[in-house]
Amino acid sequence: MDDLPLQKSHRTPGRAAGSNPDVRFDKLHAEAVDDGWAPDEDLPVLRTEVTDEIARSIISRNTSPDLSFDRSINPYRGCEHGCIYCFARPSHAYLGLSPGLDFETKLLARPNAGAQLRKELSNARYVPKMLAIGTNTDPYQPIEKKRKIMRDVLGVLRDFNHPVGIVTKGTLIERDVDILGPMAAQGLVRVGVSITTLDPNVSRAMEPRVPMPAARLRTIRRLTDAGIPVRVMVSPVIPALTDHEVEKILEVAQGAGAVAASSIMLRLPREVAGLFRDWLAEHYPERAARVMGRVRELHGGKDYDPNFGTRMVGQGEWAAVMKQRFGLATRKLGLDRSLPSLRTDLFERPAQTGDQLSLF
Repeated sequence: MDDLPLQKSHRTPGRAAGSNPDVRFDKLHAEAVDDGWAPDEDLPVLRTEVTDEIARSIISRNTSPDLSFDRSINPYRGCEHGCIYCFARPSHAYLGLSPGLDFETKLLARPNAGAQLRKELSNARYVPKMLAIGTNTDPYQPIEKKRKIMRDVLGVLRDFNHPVGIVTKGTLIERDVDILGPMAAQGLVRVGVSITTLDPNVSRAMEPRVPMPAARLRTIRRLTDAGIPVRVMVSPVIPALTDHEVEKILEVAQGAGAVAASSIMLRLPREVAGLFRDWLAEHYPERAARVMGRVRELHGGKDYDPNFGTRMVGQGEWAAVMKQRFGLATRKLGLDRSLPSLRTDLFERPAQTGDQLSLF
């Protein structure tokens, strides 16, 4: 039985993961093997399923020394963008779902996110700091077009004059320029747009439901034209696959209006490592050994090293060379700066029904 391939239950066009690794918390393991009686062309296409989750709290806190924020919001769990390298995939296991195809196709939406956020910001003990959105799963993934949960959240943040930092690959953010533009004029918003590669073929294979790189460049321009400060995020840098593009990505993003830049090395926590290796073997077999060799060089001989301070930048000679290249390119283009801190002094709880009005 060990020599037989696994039986597929669906066709998976437009998906990056090729399988559903076991949920690491499950005690039992079962697999169906392919006996040759079910041709792939007869299988149904795997569709996206969305389940509502009523959030009892919406602001997540962290104390990571690697992050520049201490609080964030996730309107959705799972991400239909399906980026094979996504470090958030292992979080799906906490829901009893696989970090593989389940992460891309079994999504949880939080329809009460805006209402719950309003409740939490209204608490008299709440102290404002920048809220990060898009740091785990993308708030502008395809289902947002219909669900509009992110737009509800932005409406609440606007009402409270609350600062927000957004990270996305989704061009749907352009829909919300009517909210983001005025907030940016008050110093309340900044956006990071992630571009991993400029090659449409690599992008389609690696991040199958993300808008094409050219479309994301147009989004940078449209946000910039609306007065919204945009940072281009060259993330992740994939050694021996996309690292040669770093300078060009920075150049075209600066030309599109980006005013700052950042970069993160590829990291493959838990199940992501196996999924990424399988993806490489399927799409770039001739480069697989070289890519993974460099990845292990970056992470102390392992597929991933979770240590703070090095997990996002890597270690060793190649990491140092990439840091130097990035520094030289950003200085040349004027992208080597931090965006100004967002304002918290404008935060104000709007009047609600039943409030006693001020006399002054």
